[in-house]
Amino acid sequence: MSEETNLKVISMFNRHNKDLPQDTEEQIKYFAGFNYVKLKRDVNGKKFVASKLLSYAEKCHYIVSVLRNVDGEECLYNYDIKSSDLPKFIKALDNKVLNGTLIEIEKYIPEDLA
Repeated sequence: MSEETNLKVISMFNRHNKDLPQDTEEQIKYFAGFNYVKLKRDVNGKKFVASKLLSYAEKCHYIVSVLRNVDGEECLYNYDIKSSDLPKFIKALDNKVLNGTLIEIEKYIPEDLA
């Protein structure tokens, strides 16, 4: 997704979290324990194209930072995770296959793939 779309969604959640009135087009909903916003169009008013979004997702990687205590010392492990492997990685953390506390997930697109 574009940076503008991400900023729009973040702005909606910030307004929601501050209990300000919501625009009807920007309504935050709740399902399965999570708040979400459904977007039907991009920031330019165009409908989303699944093939383009899936192609974009293939290029995305995530730096996942995990706090671990190793030999009495706090260490930050930074994993490079492909978009398609992110659910598997989170499941491994949740199931204690990987030990540690999730600190941050940051998206990046490697320059050679963009």
